[in-house]
Amino acid sequence: MKTKVLAVLFWLAGISLTAGQLGFEKAEYVMRRQKLMERIPDGIAIIRNSPVEKPNLDFLYLCGVKVPNAVLVLDGRTRQSTLFYTSSEDYLKGEGQSPELATKPLETTGVDFWFKADQLGIKLKEWIQPGVVVYTPFSAEEFNIDVNTKSEWDGRLNREQQFAKVLKDKFPGTEVKDCSQMIWEQRLVKSPAEIEKMRIAARIGAEAMNAVKDAAKPGMYEYELSALFEYECKRKGCQEMAFEVIISSAENHKYLHYAQHNRLLTDGDFLVVDAGPAWQDYDTDITISFPVNGKFTPRQKEIYDACREVSMACLEFYKPGITGYEVGAKVRELMISKGYNVESDAFSRLRFFKEGGITHSVGLATHDCGGRDVPKNMPLKPGMVFACDVFATFPEENLGVRVENTVVITETGCENLSALVRR
Repeated sequence: MKTKVLAVLFWLAGISLTAGQLGFEKAEYVMRRQKLMERIPDGIAIIRNSPVEKPNLDFLYLCGVKVPNAVLVLDGRTRQSTLFYTSSEDYLKGEGQSPELATKPLETTGVDFWFKADQLGIKLKEWIQPGVVVYTPFSAEEFNIDVNTKSEWDGRLNREQQFAKVLKDKFPGTEVKDCSQMIWEQRLVKSPAEIEKMRIAARIGAEAMNAVKDAAKPGMYEYELSALFEYECKRKGCQEMAFEVIISSAENHKYLHYAQHNRLLTDGDFLVVDAGPAWQDYDTDITISFPVNGKFTPRQKEIYDACREVSMACLEFYKPGITGYEVGAKVRELMISKGYNVESDAFSRLRFFKEGGITHSVGLATHDCGGRDVPKNMPLKPGMVFACDVFATFPEENLGVRVENTVVITETGCENLSALVRR
C-alpha cells in the first residue's frame, strides 16, 4: 500500500520511479554505439566497465549495463557490437539490476552478440588481425585513488593505460589509439531522453534548495542544512547526491568546496550552498547564496545583486552558435546599460563573467565528459548541458557569493533546468 501511495505521489509530480532494464530504451544505446562506430571504420573499440560497483561512465553511456568488469567491443568495420560478462540472477537482483541481463542478455541489452567473460581473449585474437586499429580509452573520467601516475613514489599506469599496454604486448605491431575524446565529444550533446532525466534531477534539487533556504536560521549547524538537502532529495526518489553537499560561511568562503559542515551559523552570516542530486545516474549542479537571518547587509546585497544580475543575464543570451566569450561581452554591455559600475569589485572579482558563466558540462558526472570545462570559444549546440556558474570570494571580509544553474541549450535559446530555485 505504501509503495502504491508513493507511486501515485510521484506520478502526480511528473516523476517516474523506474528506469527499466537499462537506463534508457535499447534504441537509445544502439544510436550511441552506431555514432561511435562511424568514427572507427578501420578497427574496433574496446571499452571496459570498472571492476567495482560504480560503473565506468563511458561504458555506461554506450550500453547501460552495470555488471562489474563487463567489456563492450564495437566493430567499426561491420557496425556490430558485442558484450562480454558473466553474472547471476541473484547478484543482479541484489544490486537492483534486471535479472534478465543473465537470462536474456541479447534481448535485454540490444547488442548484436554476447559471450561469457572468459571468451574475451579468444574473440580478440579472432578480430585483431594485421591492419586492424584498436581503440580504447586511455583516461578514466573518475579519478583512481589507488594509483598516482605522476608520483615519483608510485608512478604506475592507470587501469586504462595498463590495458592499452597489455593490448600492445599481446598483439605486437597493432596500433592502439585513445578514443576517450571521441566518446566525450559525443556525450557533450545530450539526447532528449538524457535531458528529461536531468530536468527531473534539477527540479528535485531546486525544491531541496528552497527548503534549505526556508529552514536556515542563526543557531543551526551547517550539517543540519546538509542533512535537510539530502533528505528532501532522497524522499523524492534520488538514491544519491551528485557530489557531497558544499556549504561555506564566514571564514570558510575562500574554500570553494568546503564540505566540513562544522560551523554553527550566527546572525549576520552569508551562506553559500552548492549541491545537487543524481536522478537515475544523471546529475545536476545548483548553488544558492543568501543571508542566514534573511536580511542582507548593504555589502552582502551589493555582491549578491552583481552575481545574480550577471548569472541571470547569461541565460538571456545563450543560444546555438554563440560562444561563451560572446555571451560574456553581451552581458557586460547589458550591465553597463543598466547603470552598474562593472569596475567595482562586486563585478570585477566575479569568476566566469567574461566567459559568459559557462563552466563544466553536466550529465553522467557533475563535471561531465572527462571533467574538463566547456571551451569558452566553442559555439554552443542544441543539447549541450552545462553549469552557468558565477561566483566570487572576499576572504578579507569573510564573504563569498555564488549563483549557479544547470542549463540546456535548445534549438532557439536555452532552458534553465533549475529555474524553480527562488533567487
